[in-house]
This record gives sequence, structure tokens and C-alpha cells, in this order.
Amino acid sequence: MSNNLIDMEETVTHTGPKGVINDWRRFKLESMDQQNLPPAKRELLRQMSSPSKSRDDTRANLNRKMSVQEYELLKEEDEGCLKKYRRRCMQEMHDKLSFGPKFEGVHDLDSGEAFLEVIEKEHHTTVVVVHIYKIGIKGCEELNNCLDCLATEYPTVKFCRIDAVASGAAERFSDEFLPTLLVYKAGELLGNFLACTQHLNEEFFATDVEAFLNSYGLLPEKELPGMDDEEENDIE
Repeated sequence: MSNNLIDMEETVTHTGPKGVINDWRRFKLESMDQQNLPPAKRELLRQMSSPSKSRDDTRANLNRKMSVQEYELLKEEDEGCLKKYRRRCMQEMHDKLSFGPKFEGVHDLDSGEAFLEVIEKEHHTTVVVVHIYKIGIKGCEELNNCLDCLATEYPTVKFCRIDAVASGAAERFSDEFLPTLLVYKAGELLGNFLACTQHLNEEFFATDVEAFLNSYGLLPEKELPGMDDEEENDIE
């Protein structure tokens, strides 16, 4: 077996029952504050993760049964570490399943050409939400504010807005049809909601717009919160 293949075997995350245990063991060791451990435990930790062992010894060490001393060491404060480990595994899975670009904020389109370009040239996996508005029309400003919030919650969705006059289709999108939400993916129109605020309460918020779009299955799953956010919630 080549050295490259051996290295690959040592770095890959295992998915079988034994592999999950070994992956958890490595994560636990890496997460522990070794400097504050008692000398005896620190020495045990050194023996468990010594980099001086040969590849064969390392592979055998990962696949052996856990000793009583190791178990006592690893089980301490497991709850907090287990949450971090679970979050890391979920994030790794989410990253593998997430494709396409990410965006920041709502994009302002200044012309009909820019409108067509964002629809036709965006990545085929990207959902594009376009708000057609007009200053002074009831609900347009509120919807713009809602999309600002949703853009932070859904970075893989491209949220855009364009003034009806700038779009070159002011006749088609007259005041009575505003605000309008158009949803595209891979150049295909998935949602066409004229005067969309009629589907919402008079006073509406970002969560209401989110629920409305989700009722048609137009939004992807939200990004996972970072580990730091989870840790802060645990502290609270």
C-alpha cells in the first residue's frame, strides 16, 4: 500500500460504529485543555495521542478497545464536548451538501438589463428572489426591510430589488400590483406574487415573509448557526 493511501486512511473521517468512536476519541483529545490537567492524566493523554508512533502502531491504536483509564479521562465533561462534536459533524455534512455561491445583503438592480442578467446568468442551484417596488407604495418599504433580514438568514439565496420604473416594465407592474415578488431558479420562474402583501397581515415582519415563501417551498434550509453561537446559548 502506498504512503499516500496510508495518509488518506489516517485523515479520513470514519462513518462505521468503530470509526465514529475513534473520530469522537480524537475530537475529545483535541478539545481538552491539556495544560490544566493533572500530571497523571496529561501523561495518559500524551500516550494516547503520541505522534512518534509508527503508522502501523497508530492504526492499531485507533482500532483497539478503550482502556479504563482512557474512559475515565474522556467521560469527564462529556456533555459540553459532545455538543461541540455533534455540531462539527452536522456542519461537515451541511458543507458537503451545500453548493453554489453565497451572497451578502440585498442586491439593488438599476436596469432591466441587470434584471435579466441576474435571472439568466446566476448559478443554476441559486434561488433568486426579486422584489419589484415603487417608492411611496404601501408595503414596499416594509418588504425591503424584511428582505434585508432574510438575506442574512439565507446567504445562498440571492435577494434583489428593482424600482418598477427602472425595470422598464412600469406599465406591466402598475401601482396596484406592487409590491411584487418574483422567484427564479436556473432561469425558470417559480413564483410570481403580484401585490404580495395582500397575502400578509397589515403589519408584517421578516418571519411572515419567510413563512409565506416557505409555504410554496421556495426557500432552502437555513444555514446552521456557528459553534460559537451555540456555546453562547448554552452559557445563557
